Amino acid sequence: MKKKKNLPKKLSHIIDTYGKDSPEYVIYKKRRRLRDISDIKEFLERLVGLVILLFVLFGLIFGLNIVSNDDMKPRLSSGDIMLYYRLNDHYQNDDVIVLKKDQTYVGRIIAQGGDTVDLNTLGNLKVNGNTIVEPNIFTPTKPYQNGAKFPIKLKKDEVFVLCDNREGSKDSRYYGAVKLSEVKGKVIGVLRRNSI
Repeated sequence: MKKKKNLPKKLSHIIDTYGKDSPEYVIYKKRRRLRDISDIKEFLERLVGLVILLFVLFGLIFGLNIVSNDDMKPRLSSGDIMLYYRLNDHYQNDDVIVLKKDQTYVGRIIAQGGDTVDLNTLGNLKVNGNTIVEPNIFTPTKPYQNGAKFPIKLKKDEVFVLCDNREGSKDSRYYGAVKLSEVKGKVIGVLRRNSI
């Protein structure tokens, strides 16, 4: 008897020896179906495990955010994807953070709780009476006419945030001090979408 094409050797042997109506054939088909169901269950279990892992990683530990404007240019440009760490409980001056006010913003911490920040119309930035020299900032840091009023004394749970591109950026000059509860996390990596 000629073997059937595209059949496993064992199935072909059972059909040739016992026929399609035999109990051996029926048992083989049931076992095969159960094994296929078992493979599907295993795949679904692994898929659920992967989804849970991704949720924990990117829902609780890390966050992703797309830069929506050029307020942090040249370091961050519109369209870049930021990876930030959510579990940071201590921030330092010069950390770049993601924060949530009426919308999501990005900025660099300039001063922390207990500090006094002052700006004048010439664009001089002072923290605790000391003029801050920022070699990588190329525009003056002027206060906004309808923004926060200076000097600002920061409370223990507040930080003062400025964007790197100081002209027209929405930062603490616009929305005032940032509470630590409004900080979503510290930026730890950037994927440059415009260079892909």
